[in-house]
Amino acid sequence: MSDFSALCRDFCINQKLALKMDLPAAREPVLDLFGRLRKEMPRLSNLHRYPDGEVALESGEDDQDFLWIGMRQTSLKSGWVNPKTLEDAYRMHRTVLEVAPYFLSISPLDVDHLELVYAFDFECEGNRDEVVLDALLGGSALGEFAEIATDNVLDAQPFLAIALSDAPDMHVYLEVKTRLPRGGEPSAGRDGLEPLSVMLTVRRTGPVKSLDDLPTILAALAGHGERLVEQRLIPRILMPLSERIGRH
Repeated sequence: MSDFSALCRDFCINQKLALKMDLPAAREPVLDLFGRLRKEMPRLSNLHRYPDGEVALESGEDDQDFLWIGMRQTSLKSGWVNPKTLEDAYRMHRTVLEVAPYFLSISPLDVDHLELVYAFDFECEGNRDEVVLDALLGGSALGEFAEIATDNVLDAQPFLAIALSDAPDMHVYLEVKTRLPRGGEPSAGRDGLEPLSVMLTVRRTGPVKSLDDLPTILAALAGHGERLVEQRLIPRILMPLSERIGRH
């Protein structure tokens, strides 16, 4: 599953631990945490502070596979772009969940939710909204509302949220993004173009009984996420998009 180069330009697995209370803003706990994580993952060697308040520890910017750990006011995030294996990314996320709570004084009651995001970026020139409408909604009642031959499609960014029948506490969000949100910072890829992105998010809402439960919840998220990517996302979303972009 980790070799998606035939379908998309870049692939990443991101994790977010969302909290109800603010994380510590003092230098010492943040630097101590990042120092510990750097010992576990020596490639995390660059410390950055961003205008939106996020503080991040990152690998080299020119790396083909790029990993990072970031802190915002009420969330702790980690991500790996183009990991060689899915387990590499899961191992990093698991390390963050095992180590960070004890440096940042996170309580089980503090946990709002834990989520995994499987994101796929495509190179796509021209009218991306038209590509999405044609690839994913063509032939449907909604897709036929627009007549692509004569109309100019301005916005087609499908969003879907579901609760899994076999795991009602797992909420799944599917989002297709053709452009940045207003005021968003560009994250252009290697060709300088902002990608067309597909994001599958699997979320488990807290609180949790114990911090020791977080790695177990991560494993459950990964199990459901991999199944959804393999059985639904690839054949029903990614392949139609890839084929349509190839004909552009």
